[in-house]
Amino acid sequence: MAVIDPEIVKAVSQVVIHGTENKEVAVEAAAGVKAIAAGLAMGLGAIGPGIGVGLLASKAMEALGRNPEARAPIQQNMILGLAFAEAIGIYALVVSIIILFVA
Repeated sequence: MAVIDPEIVKAVSQVVIHGTENKEVAVEAAAGVKAIAAGLAMGLGAIGPGIGVGLLASKAMEALGRNPEARAPIQQNMILGLAFAEAIGIYALVVSIIILFVA
């Protein structure tokens, strides 16, 4: 795990709270905050779909084990649910890219 230098945290917090006269420091601080925000957006946005896909596949396998004859409707609904869960992950990716490059 990475160790965060307390001096860097102090410098960034001073820039964020009080501002700075040095334009280069302000630009670097803004870039750092953008990177952290994009990482958090993607990380937190991927947790839900990851859990959802796991639960969906688990329950589909349980259903197939109990009733193998119902394979077609179970598989159809599982694929549809997987697509929706992955779409949410892609939305999180798009938001993090927007934060990183547009905002």
